[in-house]
Amino acid sequence: MAAVPVGDGFDHVPILDVQALVDPSSSLAARREVAAQIGAACRESGFFYVVGHGVDAGLQARLEALSRQFFSIPLEEKMAIRMALGGRAWRGYFPVGGELTSGRPDRKEGLYFGAQLDPGHPLVRAGTPLHGPNLFPREPAGLGDAVLEYMAALTQLGHSLMRGIALSLGLDEHYFAARYTGDPLVLFRIFNYPPGPELAEDGQPVWGVGEHTDYGVLTILKQDEAGGLQVKSRAGGQVRWIEAAPVPGSFVCNIGDMLDRMTRGLYRSTPHRVRNRAGRDRLSLPFFFDPSWTAEVRPVDAAVLAEAGVDDQAERWDGQSVHAFRGTYGDYLLGKVGKVFPDLRAEVL
Repeated sequence: MAAVPVGDGFDHVPILDVQALVDPSSSLAARREVAAQIGAACRESGFFYVVGHGVDAGLQARLEALSRQFFSIPLEEKMAIRMALGGRAWRGYFPVGGELTSGRPDRKEGLYFGAQLDPGHPLVRAGTPLHGPNLFPREPAGLGDAVLEYMAALTQLGHSLMRGIALSLGLDEHYFAARYTGDPLVLFRIFNYPPGPELAEDGQPVWGVGEHTDYGVLTILKQDEAGGLQVKSRAGGQVRWIEAAPVPGSFVCNIGDMLDRMTRGLYRSTPHRVRNRAGRDRLSLPFFFDPSWTAEVRPVDAAVLAEAGVDDQAERWDGQSVHAFRGTYGDYLLGKVGKVFPDLRAEVL
């Protein structure tokens, strides 16, 4: 594939009204208009805000309040649902420093959730990693129910946005659902980023989460008012980090490595990072809407990709090529998650 061209970069993340994609009564012309805006954002920055998404504001507020209550309880109580107890399902709580990015600990704590599957589900019986029941805390009461309700709402939004992405590529709007995301792998995280010094004892910067790209096709992020999310932009060979500041009532969306691969680099999984400079805790709720575990990821059948072929391996944070990958999404994901939690690697791989 071709090397990455030097472009003009970008200086902001666009805000898109996606009501036409979530409203079943909207016309195809209206959906295509929104899809064109999504396509431009995916080509230029790989990031965009969405408003008009239809996700209940009361549900969001309730989940945020319950999440803050959980992170405020003593560590020993949070550790009662530590990830080591989740086994192959990879669910539960991890403390500050328990997750790594590029081998360095992040300054964040968090909760890992996924689709709620009982022990009798075929994938669970088969011992499939990252599938199984969630670990919900006893306190605060209602957090588990709020998580499941929120995941259902974001799954619906994910399907709507993927229809828009399909239209943006000149494909039938059900293209991705028919081949990859009809039964998506959905993973949900609730992260708390505490404040702290910007440099570690070795003089290296301390990040809430270091530079990385997401693994799947689409991330839908709710962030609080603290800010701190930065998106990497290149212009004339120079790197700039663009602030993705909080926008009330919005979600921040970004595409992942698998959509980058599916579009032969036309749509970019853009590196991003977090540093909490707010002087208080920062709450972040990323929802990952990804291909099914067994889906074999290949380039899509879109005429618009005829001139695509950009491989950013030399520029990527991990030095890897997403376009050289061959296999299922489960294969790709397993190759990544063991580096995030090395102490749990043996439970999953």
